[in-house]
Amino acid sequence: MNYLIAVLRDRIQAEAAYSALEKAELQMSNVAILGKGYQTADEYGLIDPNKRASQLARLMSFWLVPFGFAAGVTFSLITNLDTFAWAGEIGNHLIGGLLGAVSGAMGSFFVGGGVGLAIGGGDALPYRNRLNAGKYLIVVKGSEALTRQATRIIKQFEPENIQGYSED
Repeated sequence: MNYLIAVLRDRIQAEAAYSALEKAELQMSNVAILGKGYQTADEYGLIDPNKRASQLARLMSFWLVPFGFAAGVTFSLITNLDTFAWAGEIGNHLIGGLLGAVSGAMGSFFVGGGVGLAIGGGDALPYRNRLNAGKYLIVVKGSEALTRQATRIIKQFEPENIQGYSED
C-alpha cells in the first residue's frame, strides 16, 4: 500500500485539490482531508507518538523489572553487603532485589519512553503539528499508479510539502 500526504495552506486550497482529484475520477474512498472541519489525525489513524512511547515503556518493563530484581539479588549475594542490619541476611538480599527492580522500572520509563517519543511517531508528529497550526492534509492511499496520478494533480496547487510513503 502506498500513501501520498500533501500539506496545504488552507481549507480552500485543500477543497480545490480534493475536487480536482474527484474530477480525475480517482477512487474517493482512498482520499481523505485532515484538518479543522474534516477528519482529525486520531480519527484517520495517524500514530500518536506519546501513546507509542507509553506502549514501548510498558513492553520494556516486562523484561527489565524482573531482570533488575535478579541483578539486584545477585549483586547483594556477590558483595554480601549488610546495608540494612535490621533486615537480616535474607532481607538484605530481597531489598537489593527490590532496588534492582525499581532501577529496571526507571530504565524502561526513561529509555522506553524517550525512544518511543523520538522514533515512535516517525513523520506523524510533524504532520500533527501542521494540523495544529491550521494547515490541511490530503492523504491518498492506494497503488503506486494511483499515488503517482494524485501527485501530478496535487502539485498544481503548490502544496507546502508533498511526501510519498510505501508500506511493505
